[in-house]
Amino acid sequence: MGFTDVLFGRKKLKGPAQERMFALSTARVTLDAELGLKSAGTGGVVFKPLSAGEFVRAENDLQQVLDAVAGEYGSRLERKSDDFGYEWIVVHDADVEDQVTTVHAVAQGLEEGGFGEQLLAAAFKFEPKFGDGQVVYWIYGFKRGAFWPFVPKGDKDRDNAEELELKAKLENELPIEQDLSRWFGLFNAPL
Repeated sequence: MGFTDVLFGRKKLKGPAQERMFALSTARVTLDAELGLKSAGTGGVVFKPLSAGEFVRAENDLQQVLDAVAGEYGSRLERKSDDFGYEWIVVHDADVEDQVTTVHAVAQGLEEGGFGEQLLAAAFKFEPKFGDGQVVYWIYGFKRGAFWPFVPKGDKDRDNAEELELKAKLENELPIEQDLSRWFGLFNAPL
């Protein structure tokens, strides 16, 4: 940070702490054995859409990133938009470790392509192993480098008690976002 930045009140934001995302790979044992949750086989990266001027250049760069990642990791990738106008790169892979690795590679590719500021979050979908219970999303905020649980209950409601219980059970294994006001929900996520 330079003198003019101090003078004008600007500060450089630190980049996303993507490497902390890999903690989910080891927490999967607790998710499975203690909480009865298994991967639904999908994860994804959500990012802000690009402006019209950026779109043409970015579209080609983004497709190159996706082709390279899909070729290297073997996961199936799909682009989608959600109801709020955000863009998603959805990763289909049955193995949680492969999902995390592929999602990380997509995010890293986007960042290297100059789209790091567009990255919002990664999400990983889990479902009950025995068919009884709620779907749980573990969301990873790129800017803060932390996870939080999201348990939707209907179209616009969430199960806060279950989310807090999940936080308590996994905060020793995952970097958990401590500021609950930052725990945004991903209702109708295309995962």
